[in-house]
Amino acid sequence: MSSSSAAKAAATSPVAAPTKGFFPGFRRNEMWTYFGPAFVASVAYIDPGNFATNILGGSQYGYRLLWVLLWSNAMAILIQYLSAKLGIVTGLTLPQNCRKHFSRPMTLFLWVAAEVSAIATDLAEFLGAALGLYLLFGPVLLAHGWSRTSSLFAAATVSAVLVFLILALDLAGYQWLERGIMAFVGIIGLCYGFEVFLVHPDWKRAAFHTLVPTLDPRDMHGSLYAAVGMLGATVMPHVVYLHSALVQPRREEMVKLPRVDGQSRRRKYLQFELIDVFVAMNGAWLINSAMIVMAAVAFVHGGHAPDVEEAYRTLGPLLGPLSATVFAVALLCSGLSSSTVGVMAGQVIIEGFLDIKFSIFLRRLITIIPALVVIAVGLDPLKILILSQVVLSFTLPFALIPLLLLTNRASVMRSFVSTRRTRVAGWCAVGIILTLNVVLLGQIALGQ
Repeated sequence: MSSSSAAKAAATSPVAAPTKGFFPGFRRNEMWTYFGPAFVASVAYIDPGNFATNILGGSQYGYRLLWVLLWSNAMAILIQYLSAKLGIVTGLTLPQNCRKHFSRPMTLFLWVAAEVSAIATDLAEFLGAALGLYLLFGPVLLAHGWSRTSSLFAAATVSAVLVFLILALDLAGYQWLERGIMAFVGIIGLCYGFEVFLVHPDWKRAAFHTLVPTLDPRDMHGSLYAAVGMLGATVMPHVVYLHSALVQPRREEMVKLPRVDGQSRRRKYLQFELIDVFVAMNGAWLINSAMIVMAAVAFVHGGHAPDVEEAYRTLGPLLGPLSATVFAVALLCSGLSSSTVGVMAGQVIIEGFLDIKFSIFLRRLITIIPALVVIAVGLDPLKILILSQVVLSFTLPFALIPLLLLTNRASVMRSFVSTRRTRVAGWCAVGIILTLNVVLLGQIALGQ
């Protein structure tokens, strides 16, 4: 049943009774029709960039950087909820709100920053999908005389076609696309649950380093670089823009429902969306933590961080051929789903900031060019993936600061303006990100 028909059935059914308590006025089965936007956004938190940064962090620093994921997830919950809240309350996306409330020069500047993050995102995600396909089917091509570059290029081409097919699900209705993305998230979670089961981690050490922030005293610069990369891979700027758009179809259906005296439809939708965000983001956090734990146990090579291909080859002899195949399947699902979400975000960015109509399929065609160039010239995919995540960490404030400014304005949010504690938490998150970036820049400038 579509969201529209479910909502109409809930509004007209003489049998179903409203629930009481936390969600007064809503039908018992109605909450499930509001699940989806946060799960689509959560794909960006388990994209191929996370594979690269988590392999780096886990193989070089063991469990030590697990705390980064915990705090990143806490920030992600706050940020994604604020993005959804802005979209639900105003009926506009974050880029559209920026265009409406900020000056033209500032809007253009924010658009450029958003495009940089979108390009870095597309690069990482498309490379991941191509690598996943290559790991699964590349050996067959290599055995028939194909070169590594040709095999990767063929995998990238097939990945592009598959992403087009996933995007086409939206033509059947937005919930079909959401269900497809949620299926990919489920597969990734099952794959990493299987990997963690095989490696038998030290759960006490993992729990300690999840709760206690530490860096490696022997390699402060390297561990900080990995931490900033993990932060950029976890709190993703492009889905800050996208989430405010993902809630719009349900909002449009919601406002058509009959009013109920003494109740706010938007406030109830926000309650549902908070649950959606909490469940989806914590699921992504568990998957990310599983990546670190698996890498900490399986990829310890005296401080050497394996690239994605080496990680795949290492898993087979260590844990069996099935573990390597599961790793490649997870990477492929991550790349395909996150590449789809990245294209959707790119469309929201360009249409919202510039007020133009832009085909999502044309966006896909344009954004595959940088990845194909990287593959064609034979650059190291792992280094490109990690570098892209650091770039995302530096562009993140240009998404977060406008979001906080808008959600803190009573003229924009009316009675839904952020509370004092939400403002404090939001600015603390931005402060942490800026501080990490400044420290990393200083170390790079000093050559440390």
